Amino acid sequence: MSLDGAFLHSVIREMEERKLIGGRVDKVYQPSREEIIVAMRTYDGLQKILLSADSSSARVCLTETSPENPKQPPMLCMLMRKFLQGGRLLSISQDGLERIVNFDFECTNEIGDLCRNRLTAEIMGKHSNIILMTMKEDGWRVVDSVKRITDDVSSVRRILPNILYELPPREERVCLLDYDFSDFKERLENNKDLRLSKALMGIFEGISPIFSRECAYSCTKDADSLVSDVISDGDRLDKLIFFLKKSVEYMNSVSGSTMISEKSGKPKDFCFLPINQYEAEMVETPFESPSLLLDKFFGSRADADRIKQRSGDLMKTIVNIYERISRKLEVRRQELSHCSERDEFRVCGDLLSANLYRMEKGMNEITVEDYINGGERTIKLDVRLTPSQNAQKLYAEYKKLDTAEKKLTALIEQDEKELYYIDSVFDAAGRVGSGTGSDAALSEIKRELVETGYIRPSRNEKGQKNAKPLPPLKFRSSDGFDILVGRNNLQNDKLTLKTAEGNDLWLHTQNIPGSHTIIVSEGREIPDNTIVEAATLAAYCSKARNGTKIPVDYTKVRFVKKPSGAKPGMVIFTNNKTILVNPSEELYEKLKA
Repeated sequence: MSLDGAFLHSVIREMEERKLIGGRVDKVYQPSREEIIVAMRTYDGLQKILLSADSSSARVCLTETSPENPKQPPMLCMLMRKFLQGGRLLSISQDGLERIVNFDFECTNEIGDLCRNRLTAEIMGKHSNIILMTMKEDGWRVVDSVKRITDDVSSVRRILPNILYELPPREERVCLLDYDFSDFKERLENNKDLRLSKALMGIFEGISPIFSRECAYSCTKDADSLVSDVISDGDRLDKLIFFLKKSVEYMNSVSGSTMISEKSGKPKDFCFLPINQYEAEMVETPFESPSLLLDKFFGSRADADRIKQRSGDLMKTIVNIYERISRKLEVRRQELSHCSERDEFRVCGDLLSANLYRMEKGMNEITVEDYINGGERTIKLDVRLTPSQNAQKLYAEYKKLDTAEKKLTALIEQDEKELYYIDSVFDAAGRVGSGTGSDAALSEIKRELVETGYIRPSRNEKGQKNAKPLPPLKFRSSDGFDILVGRNNLQNDKLTLKTAEGNDLWLHTQNIPGSHTIIVSEGREIPDNTIVEAATLAAYCSKARNGTKIPVDYTKVRFVKKPSGAKPGMVIFTNNKTILVNPSEELYEKLKA
């Protein structure tokens, strides 16, 4: 499932056919730490080159996607804009079939002189990198890179600013593009004990396992055949050579790209030519161009990784807030447990007041008859105080603990509500998936935490206008009723208190953080089936999405109120009923509008 040099060759041919050479850099974007998008202004309009150094989705291709970018460009992005923006693309090159693609630009430096800059993508799994370089008298010098490689990381090759660029170590293999096959049989015989697919990967550079297996299948109808099965049969050897030469034609064109998927629809692998080795076990999907295939194959995974990367810091912040409140709550509960001793101080004060005539200043204790609980009790005294002052001191301690208990009880209740609220924020952040609007959804959750005072706005966010809020999730019930589901607490408030009408139905999981769900009645009677479907959606869009028999409360919107000073999304309601449902992802996908 790796992007090989042969497939990259097809991508480069596509870029040349799309007339990228001669185009000018319009803008450089960095949607995530290991992704760069270069927007090119060409004769055929604006086209975008995507370069990714992510270990799980490293690639170079044209893209039609428009991922959301951070409000403040990273420093590397700003540096690339400085060196590349306005530059003219001179060439796109690849050394044989190595997985290294160079984009050479003619640019203007800060003093107005022409210079040559290069953007290089090295597609090598976990060692993938994107490197910005500039031409100096002694060769290409590194300006910066997505991943800086120091001596601690690699003792073979460094990638650091202002050092000469060196190519990665290269194995002695031949390039299929210009190979004449004169010594092909001899090379095979040197590997006669190996599987044919493995031997081919040792002979040719830049080919993937799926292509080498397809080569073996083309001549023996067995992807796992041995080298000996071919060199002993001249006809099979001729078929193999013919297939390899035919493959070069596919590499030099943009047609033939094929994605292999499991029958469940999960993408499995891809190649630059049609694949027959799996027969009916896999589903083959042809694509018009290699870039479209790469966008499809890696797109959803890259989006998920990008959102995961961006949400990581936010989730960590929310967890820290939750832990801070939890620690504060635990301290207050311990203090409250001490307040249970307050009645002892009052009883002792009463007993001292009843026995003042027996006390003298300077006594350190007194034993009195406990007429409240029976028996006798010894009470410690402060020798510096008079008998009356000792009694008053006990009454003061009682009053102090009594006041503390009332205040701590209120504060603990407040802390518990805060924990529930933060739990609901964490649940909303955890439910943000990949795709359009995901970055905006995370931004709304962050803005909610800023507005409620849990985090401070960053310097870049101060004074900026708020982005247009996302609409709620929309579904259509089997009976034709619109069902709206809030994405976060701010949206829950707006949906329930401003958007919904009084006769609409409001649903929420019982005592479980989740989304407000509204069935839009439009003056009609809402059937039971729609209520069940909406309750199922409410359960799925909650912290209990992986549970069963989840209780969901529902009532008309006019019975839902927001207490004064309550956190976003926190409401009270009356006249409600409860229904038990099982969350269903299948229903969630089915009812999406």
